[in-house]
Amino acid sequence: MTDLARFSINQMTVKQLSLPDLVDACRELGVPGVGLWREPVQAYGVEAAAKLVRDAGLAVTTLCRGGFLTAIDPDERAAALADNRRAVDEAATLGTDTLVLVSGGLPAGSRDLRGARERIADALAELGPYAEEHGVRLAIEPLHPMFASDRCVVSTLTQALDLAERFPAHQVGVTVDTYHIWWDDQAPVQIARAGAQGRIHTFQLADWTTPLPEGVLNGRGQIGDGAIDMREWKGYVEAAGYTGPIEVELFNDALWARDGREVLAETAARFVEHAG
Repeated sequence: MTDLARFSINQMTVKQLSLPDLVDACRELGVPGVGLWREPVQAYGVEAAAKLVRDAGLAVTTLCRGGFLTAIDPDERAAALADNRRAVDEAATLGTDTLVLVSGGLPAGSRDLRGARERIADALAELGPYAEEHGVRLAIEPLHPMFASDRCVVSTLTQALDLAERFPAHQVGVTVDTYHIWWDDQAPVQIARAGAQGRIHTFQLADWTTPLPEGVLNGRGQIGDGAIDMREWKGYVEAAGYTGPIEVELFNDALWARDGREVLAETAARFVEHAG
């Protein structure tokens, strides 16, 4: 398969594969990069995972995820900061320079979006320098507004950049994910803004298909199956100066029910067709 030089498979897309099976399948198909998730990496062992991927010649393009930084309770807040420092440590061990942040939703009983975002900024002030010491960048990922209450109070690239710009670009930038921003007519301008500051730390693809499943979380469509023009969005990030890996990150029950190697091969082929 050709044109895979920038392709990276996010581990969640084929979560039915064990880490060794994922690494073996990537090597077999010529996939050069993987985006890893903390939970399966921890289960395998962070040091062991780092060695496995390194020995296979794979690049770890990102680690998912840090974040969930909106707690009001002091003990919960301290625990979140400690967990994010561990996430930075894990990213450094795995050899990736990018930790993706899902910022967190509203605390129970709260309706204060602005206050929640300010608590994210307060946390970044502590975490940014720590990440820099370990050679890791924090990439704020805006999530679609349907997740604002429970998962991520940062819903647009504008909001993500307004937070990121308080800190040096080598500490804090953004994740550009087509699934979450394709609907926003301000997103192309904000991609240019991010690129001018060197803040596009990762670029991810997933398609938007309807109807969304119950619970909506696992509704990310295989690229090419939905409403998003992947090549158009790739053009925006490239015009903004981004030349790095392109991850495909899909949460999709139907894909998870299939053979993982088959899904990986299909995803690679779709990447070539729609974004290569």
